[in-house]
Amino acid sequence: MTNRTVTKRELCERIAKCTGYPQVMTKEIIQMFLDEVIAELAKGNRMEFRNFGVLDTRLQPARKARNPRTDEVVHVPAKAVVCFKVGKSMQNQAQAALPTLLENHQDGE
Repeated sequence: MTNRTVTKRELCERIAKCTGYPQVMTKEIIQMFLDEVIAELAKGNRMEFRNFGVLDTRLQPARKARNPRTDEVVHVPAKAVVCFKVGKSMQNQAQAALPTLLENHQDGE
């Protein structure tokens, strides 16, 4: 058994149900939030959400790589990558879910 994926649509439905706001409004609010996070990261800013985590943009330097099929050395240019550092509260909750994760992993083998 594998863990299921929760989509943005399902998240919008849950929040709409909890708040009593229309789903259309919650979808717009969530999308605005995501757009703002993306815009700030694109500017190189750090986004910190207490007890959740920190999103940060870092530079991955240029490097040389090798094509395994042809053995050709290729240049990979530098690029910006988004990194996520888990907050304490989320880490603790994930750790509490470890028995379930292990059980699901063993069932899938």
